[in-house]
Amino acid sequence: MKLLRYILPLLMLTSCEGILDKDPIATYDAGSFFQTGDDALQALNAAYGPLLFNNDNGNFYWAFAEITSDEAITGGDGSRPGLVELEAFTYTPRTEEFNTFWKVQYEGIAQCNLVLDNIENVEVEETLRAQYTGEALFLRSYYYFLLTQVFGEVPLITELLPPDELRQPASSREEIFAQIIADCERAAPLLPVVAAAGSEGRATRGAALALASKTNLYAENWSAVLSYVSRIKDLGVYALVEDYADNYGKFTQNNSESVWEIQHANLELGLGNFLNQWWASRKIDGYGFAEVTPSFVAAFEEGDPRLPITVAMRGDEYFGRTYTNSFSSTKYSVRKYIQSDSVVTQKADGDINYTAIRYAEVLLWEAEALIELNQTAAALAPLEEVRARARAQSIEPATTLPVITTTDQAALRELLRHERQVELGFEMHRFFDLVRWGVAADSLAGFEVGKHEVFPIPQAEIDLNPMLKQNPNY
Repeated sequence: MKLLRYILPLLMLTSCEGILDKDPIATYDAGSFFQTGDDALQALNAAYGPLLFNNDNGNFYWAFAEITSDEAITGGDGSRPGLVELEAFTYTPRTEEFNTFWKVQYEGIAQCNLVLDNIENVEVEETLRAQYTGEALFLRSYYYFLLTQVFGEVPLITELLPPDELRQPASSREEIFAQIIADCERAAPLLPVVAAAGSEGRATRGAALALASKTNLYAENWSAVLSYVSRIKDLGVYALVEDYADNYGKFTQNNSESVWEIQHANLELGLGNFLNQWWASRKIDGYGFAEVTPSFVAAFEEGDPRLPITVAMRGDEYFGRTYTNSFSSTKYSVRKYIQSDSVVTQKADGDINYTAIRYAEVLLWEAEALIELNQTAAALAPLEEVRARARAQSIEPATTLPVITTTDQAALRELLRHERQVELGFEMHRFFDLVRWGVAADSLAGFEVGKHEVFPIPQAEIDLNPMLKQNPNY
């Protein structure tokens, strides 16, 4: 059974106040709570809670990645003003989605720190102590990666602190990246190569190595990216699945391509994936808040089988209906993470997982790093591995998605970026890719260089913590 079916709300912060306006989580008498392995496991399980794309979390990371990109427009009925602001780049430090996201990530970090600060005092088998430590280190690293990806410089808190010490200045991205990489290095040998049966969704060694690799990718430490990719491959547990669609199916997820997969369950307990409602067309009782742009559809090469798996369009079967142009203002809707109403008990409680890191992306990291190191001939192999899977699924494999043979660095760089767009469409990478490549202003109307590379620090957090400084030009 999925791990997150058992996540307990125990010890999680749920107040709508800012994280710096709370007593530290240690006031839950952690010393008396942490006595057995079961106690530690319950606390660790709670640290997974903020990962979920559910209505309880209000996790709008997807909107930062997709609505601001060239893949989607807001759509819907305009009832969520923050999403409209994101699309138009008119958001402010008071936009609700930023404040919610900030709090959720720091709730996760506080829970991880609670585990890490107390795990040495727990009566538990040493193998479990090591594993729990590794999971908490990885989760904290993941939350910090998301925070710095969205906001840039944020406070780096790695231990439980009393209230008068919680007001901390922001650390630089370089400091945060260094902490993430160090913690992932420490976590990797403590984690299993493969999660035990029934524990799908728990952090693994490959997930820790992959997060370190991705962090180095953002830091443009290309040789380090390749080193981590090599270590991921040496684990011998990852491979592309034959059918691209298996990455988005209820009964085919947690497969060999999954490196870090965030679990969702349809149990009417708020553990389900709310994208099933937020992204689905209003014609099937969704909100339609991420409508696919024509430019994204046009990015696919003719016959690319990934397009109909990612996007619904006129004449397609669409979760029990026939899709027509009226289903979206753009004439296209997202298909990934959406399910038929017949297989879920609540629209906002889908059970399609979000795979934050797939092995296909690892291969594309390898190709990108090799290209940037001007080892272009070597970059063709991982790039072709990804394209070959798609080609094999096409109707005309002999003519669809031709093999890339150029070794010109500039040309290959553009081809790699195209491949990321079509392979990873609507998997919450596009805006951040455009930013890190330095090309966002070329593709996104309203994007201002020197401002929109990061989002504003929530004003509520600055009001609570005068040591925080607002990002430039907000």
